[in-house]
Amino acid sequence: MFTKALVATALLASLVAPLAASADGEVEQRIDNQQHRINQGVRNGSLTYGEYHRLDNGLDRVSAQRARDLRRNDGHLTPAEYRQLNREQNNLSDRIYYDKHNDAHQHR
Repeated sequence: MFTKALVATALLASLVAPLAASADGEVEQRIDNQQHRINQGVRNGSLTYGEYHRLDNGLDRVSAQRARDLRRNDGHLTPAEYRQLNREQNNLSDRIYYDKHNDAHQHR
């Protein structure tokens, strides 16, 4: 009986750890993708100086929150932390799209 419980616990832990790691990996990949989108907007002139700084600061806040969450939980994100970071990244992604496609452009 005890052995079955021990095996079940080990199996559950082996399944949950990769999910937490993949959630963190997804958040990190999205941060990288969003940084690339922001940099691309600066290079092609579709983002103004102010838009760039606002978006970059937003991305810094998401990165800092991710780092705090990982430190707090031994290098893993809880499901609630992942959902919160995902919401923040969705909002930032929408903002990047809007700012890159509005009528404001860099003056060259």
